[in-house]
Amino acid sequence: MPPGPPPSQIPVETQSASVMAVDPGSIRGCLFRYTYIWQNNRQSYWFYPTFVGRRSVSGYRWTGWGWVYFGVDLRRIRSFTCV
Repeated sequence: MPPGPPPSQIPVETQSASVMAVDPGSIRGCLFRYTYIWQNNRQSYWFYPTFVGRRSVSGYRWTGWGWVYFGVDLRRIRSFTCV
């Protein structure tokens, strides 16, 4: 479980080139760190990754009230930043 709620400030998304999927190696550096994710479907949220696989990442997603266990396909992530 994450140590507490995520930061109150939402980071500004940095635009990146269009990609088919996020590389597992790039998001691996965010393990056990507060990470903000922007998905292709325009959803965005705080995430606390605990596992990175070849095609997906899992961890805890902030609901606004607490953390829930969650996983997402790397092809659905448009961009991310960890703090």
